[in-house]
Amino acid sequence: MSERRLSRRASLGSLGGLVAGAAGLAGLRATEEAGGAGPAGVSSGLVSCVLAPEQTEGPYYVDDAAMRRNVTEGRPGAPLTLRLTVVSASSCKPIRGAVVEIWHCDAGGVYSATGAEADERFLRGIQRTDAKGLALFKTLYPGWYPGRTVHIHTMVHIGGNVVHTGQLYFPDSATDTVYRRSPYNRRPNRETRNAADSIYRNGGKRSTLKLAKNGTAYVGSITMGVQRS
Repeated sequence: MSERRLSRRASLGSLGGLVAGAAGLAGLRATEEAGGAGPAGVSSGLVSCVLAPEQTEGPYYVDDAAMRRNVTEGRPGAPLTLRLTVVSASSCKPIRGAVVEIWHCDAGGVYSATGAEADERFLRGIQRTDAKGLALFKTLYPGWYPGRTVHIHTMVHIGGNVVHTGQLYFPDSATDTVYRRSPYNRRPNRETRNAADSIYRNGGKRSTLKLAKNGTAYVGSITMGVQRS
C-alpha cells in the first residue's frame, strides 16, 4: 500500500465524507439479549460493543501520520499484527471507513518524532476500517519506559471528528514472555506493571488486547465501541 503523509487537519478534511457500513456484526444483538445488556452483559463477556474507555492522548502525539498498514520501518522487535474493530456502541454495527490511528514506542522505549528521532515516524500510522469495521496494522510489540505500563495509543476519527482517544494494553504474563527475548532483554526489570499504572486503572482492563501467538509473532485483537459523534 502506498504511503501518504497527512496532518490531522488534512486527514479529517479529506476523510470527512466517510459513512458507516450497513452490515451488522453477526449474532451480536442475539448475544446481547442472551447475556443481558449493561453490566451483566459486560461481565459475562458476551457483549463486545460497549463504549471503549477514553484515556489521555499523552505527550507523544504528532499532527502528522502516514496512511499505511506496516509501520515498523525496520525497527527490531517481536512482530505484532493489530486487528482493531470499530463498532457503534449503541447498535453494535461495524463502522466502515472510520480512520484508526496508532502510535507507540519501540522495543527500547523510544517514540519517533521526539528528541533524536524528531525526523522519524516509525511505529505511527493510519488505516481506514473495512466493511466489517476492521483496521489492520503490522507493527511490533512495544517496549517500556519509566512510569508507564506497556501500551499503544489509538485514536478514531469519523466524519471529521475525533470520536475516541484511548490506549491499548497487554497481559503482563505475555509481556514477561516477550521481554525475555532480544532486543527487549537488553533493558530488564521494567518498572511499571498494569496494576501499578494510574492510567491503566482507569479502564485499562477493558482496553486490553486479546493476544494469540503465531510462531514468534503475535496477533492482538480488540473491538472498540464508539459514539458516532
